[in-house]
Amino acid sequence: MMEIPQLLDRELFFGEQQISGAQISPDGKFLTFLRPYRDTRNIWKKKLDEDFDQARPLTNQTERPISSYFWSRDGKSILYVKDQGGDENYHIYKVAASEKDEDGIPESVQLTKGDQIRAFIYYVCKKDSDLIYIGLNDRDPAWHDLYSLRISNGELTKLRENHERYVSWIFDHNDQLRLAMKNQPKGNTELWRVDEEEETKLLEWTVLDSFNPVVFHEDNQRLYAVSNIGEEMDLSALYLMDTSDGAMQILESDPEKKVDFGSLFFSDKKKELISTSYTDDRTRHYFKDKEFGARYDSLLKDFAPLRISLRSPSLDEKYWLLTTYSDVEPGVVYLYNWETNELQLQYHVRPEIPREALSTMEPISYPSSDGLEIPAYLTLPKGYGRKNLPLLVMPHGGPWVRDFWGYNTYAQFFANRGYAVLQPNFRISTGYGKKFLNAGNGQWGDLMQDDLTWGVNYLIEKGIADKNKVGIFGGSYGGYATLAGLAFTPDVYACGISFVGPSSLITLLESIPPYWEAGRKMFHVRMGDPTTEEGKKQLIRQSPLFSAEKIKSPLMVVQGENDPRVKKQESDQIVLALYERGFPVVYLNADDEGHGFARPINSMAFIAAMEEFLSHYLKGRYQQDMPAHIAKRLKEITVAVEEMNNDKV
Repeated sequence: MMEIPQLLDRELFFGEQQISGAQISPDGKFLTFLRPYRDTRNIWKKKLDEDFDQARPLTNQTERPISSYFWSRDGKSILYVKDQGGDENYHIYKVAASEKDEDGIPESVQLTKGDQIRAFIYYVCKKDSDLIYIGLNDRDPAWHDLYSLRISNGELTKLRENHERYVSWIFDHNDQLRLAMKNQPKGNTELWRVDEEEETKLLEWTVLDSFNPVVFHEDNQRLYAVSNIGEEMDLSALYLMDTSDGAMQILESDPEKKVDFGSLFFSDKKKELISTSYTDDRTRHYFKDKEFGARYDSLLKDFAPLRISLRSPSLDEKYWLLTTYSDVEPGVVYLYNWETNELQLQYHVRPEIPREALSTMEPISYPSSDGLEIPAYLTLPKGYGRKNLPLLVMPHGGPWVRDFWGYNTYAQFFANRGYAVLQPNFRISTGYGKKFLNAGNGQWGDLMQDDLTWGVNYLIEKGIADKNKVGIFGGSYGGYATLAGLAFTPDVYACGISFVGPSSLITLLESIPPYWEAGRKMFHVRMGDPTTEEGKKQLIRQSPLFSAEKIKSPLMVVQGENDPRVKKQESDQIVLALYERGFPVVYLNADDEGHGFARPINSMAFIAAMEEFLSHYLKGRYQQDMPAHIAKRLKEITVAVEEMNNDKV
């Protein structure tokens, strides 16, 4: 047996990264990236040939970390979105990339304003680089009107009031509005061609089918789209649609007939399709541009066994950022010169983590109770062997997403503590075809939960997992799966941690944000319909809150006070239900967070509490020391449940 790696400081995994999110400016002269400024993640900028220690901050946000941003096409501005305390009412901000104030930091200008308003960016113009098209729900909280927004002066022009349930607007290569998607109350979605004089319906599909426009063809008349419309279609495919009449031509589906169409890469410079990709255990690429494909294959060979990705090209596509990665490599980022084929190292992602201490992620599969094959990923703790390990099941959120192979922070952290980690792509996970997706309809807490149980049993039968040391942890839907696991299969799990997980499917559906109105029917079809007697009974039965008396394993509940998706009520009510029957629960609630934690101090406090909790019940190791400011924050967000009960009375 190989040597057990050292216990790594949780800060290495979850502390704020010093360099992340790099992007090349449109003119290829600058590199921007995210780095803490006064302890909060902000945008920085440097010349392409400068060292990172010569960079200067472009923003000075102090309350919420900036998570993402993008350059305007002319390179004059950088835009980002920000909410308040995790409420997801995002507004758009811009910062001039070349200006400075007395502190050397340009002023961030808020381009959209208003309380309880959520801005949405539909399209960044290519011809008029000072213009973007956005949606604002300032008139009706459920539906976004279409606006044009001038970046330079913030001028907003309302183009269309949305009285017909439009959910997206699609523009061509000349920045012209060409298509729109409309939601119907019964749940169907329609694609309409938008002409100057009239609008024409081209296509309609149900909530059980999908049609996703991607980009206009180089002829600017046809549209690349991904679809699985039709009873005969299981795996989604890439199509070309003629926007004059809606005629569809299939271009490509998975050559191995395993998974849905993944993604395409379209060159803005050449106006050509460069490659397509599909992801089963790992991602496969298929190149249409032979020169690009040969270059990619050569680079891939140079970095083997690591995988590579090319992104953030300059407008002339001379400069790219190339990232190498794997399950045991968080990432190494290079500047790549396409013309000279030269690479220049930029930075390592989380460089302080010793790569030799990380654990490999294995793709596995196991049968479900009704004959499906459930794909999953298994991370075994390095140095501990493959027998009788404490196991942590980590179901993904969504649930209409999937897990992928690669470096996973939580999986590596838990493996370092001595746990095997199972990440199942249970039924209703996306990417595996329509039948697999639809097999989860109405199955929250039932067959979807059963898929997790059968994964646990599979690993126990293989001798990998200790049946007495199985825990479950997840966020959002994964948080629900944690509560459902403890309530509906109380003998399977020794403990559970629910992070922003709903406890009642009834109150969850009653409290969805207004701007999710277009998805209401989808929720009713895929989860259950609370407007019918039968549907309501089903949802009550599938809600852990109404089976709280069956929970007998220790539980930690973690919540963000301002979460607009899974409201605090969801955590409060399950905690109180358990408290009232004398069952202790650890409850953390951060008053400055929403659906997940953005502030590192809150994440670090939560992680510290979680690893001690898991160690107590699953017997893995944990880091016992804690910085004073983290300990202070943990005390602040730890809820005195008995005081909640008094407030209720």
